[in-house]
Amino acid sequence: MAAPILSWEGLGLVQGNGWLFQNLDIHIQQRDRLALIGRNGAGKTTLLKLLGGQVDADKGTRSIQPGTRIVTLEQDPFFTGFDTLLDFALSGKDAPPQHEVESIAGQLGIDLSRKADSASGGERRRAALARALASEPDLLLLDEPTNHLDLAAIDWLEDWLTRYRGAFVVISHDRTFLERLTKATLWLDRGSLRRKDIGFGGYEAWMEQAYAEEARAADKLDAKLKIEAHWLERGVTARRKRNMGRLEKLYEMRAQRAAMLTPQGTAKLAIASDDAKSKAVIVADRVNKSFGERPIVKDFTLRITRKDRIGVVGSNGAGKTTLLKLLTGELEPDSGTITLANTLQAVFIDQQRSLMAPDKRVRDVLADGSDWIDVRGERKHIHGYLKDFLFDPGLVEARVGTLSGGERSRLLLAREFARFSNLLVLDEPTNDLDLETLDLLQEVISDYDGTVLIVSHDRDFLDKTVTITLGMDGSGKVDIVAGGYADWEKIRKQRLAGKPVAKAGGEKVESAPPPPPMPAKKGKLSYKDQRDYDLLPGRIEELDAQIARGEAQLADPDLYAKDPKKFDALMAALEKVRGEKDAAEERWLELAEMVEG
Repeated sequence: MAAPILSWEGLGLVQGNGWLFQNLDIHIQQRDRLALIGRNGAGKTTLLKLLGGQVDADKGTRSIQPGTRIVTLEQDPFFTGFDTLLDFALSGKDAPPQHEVESIAGQLGIDLSRKADSASGGERRRAALARALASEPDLLLLDEPTNHLDLAAIDWLEDWLTRYRGAFVVISHDRTFLERLTKATLWLDRGSLRRKDIGFGGYEAWMEQAYAEEARAADKLDAKLKIEAHWLERGVTARRKRNMGRLEKLYEMRAQRAAMLTPQGTAKLAIASDDAKSKAVIVADRVNKSFGERPIVKDFTLRITRKDRIGVVGSNGAGKTTLLKLLTGELEPDSGTITLANTLQAVFIDQQRSLMAPDKRVRDVLADGSDWIDVRGERKHIHGYLKDFLFDPGLVEARVGTLSGGERSRLLLAREFARFSNLLVLDEPTNDLDLETLDLLQEVISDYDGTVLIVSHDRDFLDKTVTITLGMDGSGKVDIVAGGYADWEKIRKQRLAGKPVAKAGGEKVESAPPPPPMPAKKGKLSYKDQRDYDLLPGRIEELDAQIARGEAQLADPDLYAKDPKKFDALMAALEKVRGEKDAAEERWLELAEMVEG
């Protein structure tokens, strides 16, 4: 194997009164595609800065191959003091060539002559990307690169990184982005760093397995694990089961909404049933809105009912925020009507994350200094409520200014979700959140008894959350799709390919229904099917025995310290056997349904 282009050995950093992490060994090869994963506050951004040389370590040795060019895309680049975005992109002693910067900026659709102080978050992010990518780095360090980017820009960046010949380390909450690009994972957890040569697609199974083995191997949880026990319970198999149950419920809701959007259903307001009318919270009827000569929304009709989860997607400038303001009554249409239920009480959580005073305590933000908080009419102790949002209850006296960006976002979510409402409006809610908090947010939205409007570019989050997607292409036309982002993307591809797309009520487009149940099978089994049906129960028993033997070996609490390679090999083997068992069980259940049919 070639020598790494960058290494840290024995890396350690002190933060506050103790070590943020220590004794970390990191080796990055020439073509590595690494996902850096960890909870908010674990030190991911700090570790990225240590890799890039922007922060000095308290211990350890950093080695870098001569001539290696390292470029960091920071989560919040510093634009103060620059007149235009081009000035920012060409700044610094290692500034990239101007023609390269302008070429990439053109592909990203950004005008670098824009004034830096008035540029939007998306424009600043594109300028920072143009600067980083035009530098021709050997190693790219990317901190939340998809924040503030629209779907077209994210697709472009994914394509660029796929063709990129160097190495990169990326921190991101965008699961789809990570799954498509990464080949190995660095997991920063409670001060230690683990590496596994699997992309993000295999990370969650690896994490759950590691925690399960850790819980079985430990005779007694240490003090820190006791604090985190509530969170750990969310991180293993129980959480996966909740996720599966939530998705099944979501698919049912999508199927119901797909039926309502058909020409025979209740899409036409004139024939909507009384029951549907009683549940309606927002009714848009033939709505039009333009700014000057530019149409934003044309002939838009939709009935939004209680418990609908509406996702709004489209490129920056397509009109997503305008549509949101129309639906919430903040903006009047040019023609048509929008009727809001009289009892509607909305809570808005916007992407600007209304700044909380840094000197306030967590207790002040959540409960006005009290020990108790009123959560939608139910009185809860602040410690218990903090645990519900994956906080250490000991943070109740912490100042907001000491929290990480992700922790502040999570605190804001906790505060807003405590308020009584029956309409929740989320504008880019996933920015700055770690993956565990995203899972929690999905749970909270699933359990929410009201209606939810979401503007987001996070494809995985939308696929796991919304029942209807409103897709905007900038022409004023709004696609109404029963399902998530993937369903809308399917319709867009059909349209580009010139294939007919099913319609629902005038110009609205209906997607294929959500993933259907398994199709009915013929009752008679083939020879191979019959053989599998007869033999699989015995094979599943064998696999159960193998799993039990593997778990018994991993139960040795000293195994990892004595022989980490053996520990990793056993974990990998156990993961393979569990996967084989899952596949065998699914196959046997499929055959059993065929027999019953």
